[in-house]
Amino acid sequence: MLKTLIPMQPVADIARSIPFYEALGFEVRQRRDDWGWAHLACGDVQVMLDQSIHLHAGIPKTAVLYLYPDDIEAFHRHAAARGLAVPPLGVTFYGMREFRIDDPDGNRIWVGQDADAA
Repeated sequence: MLKTLIPMQPVADIARSIPFYEALGFEVRQRRDDWGWAHLACGDVQVMLDQSIHLHAGIPKTAVLYLYPDDIEAFHRHAAARGLAVPPLGVTFYGMREFRIDDPDGNRIWVGQDADAA
């Protein structure tokens, strides 16, 4: 039986990527610069960043993380206050109030909350 799922984001430079995720509210739990790897968490949400996924040039490596904060407005303000270029919040055709940004390696970060709850 599975206990946890932790996505691994492909990154080219761990030192460049960590500050982006910290601006979203993640904290570094473990970091190994000699491996090009880090494990980050924001509450119960976890992600790993890994340079080794970039070993094969020319293979697409973009990924998408969909984050579900308790309060989309507060999360949006927090990300903007930490220097991230966040677009305005919008409501999607599937009923989510969200915004989308890219990390330094082009991985997509979608942040949303049910529009009725937001």
